Amino acid sequence: MTEATENTGDQTMRSEGDLRRYATVEELLREKLSEAIGGWRGAAESAVPTLAFALVWARTANLRPSLVAAAACVVVLLLVRLAQRQNARFIVYAAVGVGISAFFALRSGRAEDAFLPGMLQNAGLMLVLLVTNLTRWPLFGFVVGVAEPEAFAEDPTWWRRHRGIVTVASRLAWVLIALNVVRLSIMVPLYLAERVSALAVSKVVLGWPLYLVALTVMGAILVRGRTPIDPHAGGPTPA
Repeated sequence: MTEATENTGDQTMRSEGDLRRYATVEELLREKLSEAIGGWRGAAESAVPTLAFALVWARTANLRPSLVAAAACVVVLLLVRLAQRQNARFIVYAAVGVGISAFFALRSGRAEDAFLPGMLQNAGLMLVLLVTNLTRWPLFGFVVGVAEPEAFAEDPTWWRRHRGIVTVASRLAWVLIALNVVRLSIMVPLYLAERVSALAVSKVVLGWPLYLVALTVMGAILVRGRTPIDPHAGGPTPA
């Protein structure tokens, strides 16, 4: 056995040993997903600028004030984070989203194009989740893998040896796939019909509120599930 192989085995064994502090796979994923999305506050901060855009558009039907309102929310949220000396990465994500939406809308002069980047993102995420689930490489499994950076650097697929992680990660992904199917099935026809007001309303309803529904379903899976973690009884890698 080479030294590189031995190091990989040591890192993987250490990561598998670290899993013993969790009673179930669901408990493990609850913690790792909370870290990844920044908890409830991080998710809310990501949604606020979009909500501001939709509300201002619904009242004014004017593109520029709507974009300004979204940008103002980003600035306020960023200042709050900085004043509290907290990580502002989720505000940065929101700022990037607002900037991309503004670029699309201002470039074409069509207000409905402000919603196009979000729909493309939903379609892309849905496709990635679907492919990774069908091939038994669920995307949420990598959330677990990345959480152990040393082992991930040596072997990014170590988590696949745990059938429970693969199974639960797949269930979570199906929830988000369904979420994006609902969003796209409603918003794409509205976009094609150039119904900006209806798009704004659907963006609000299908955004944060529907995301809460998805989080509730995912939370129920993670709270009610009792998939045991047994690092040394993972069996062969799932097909």
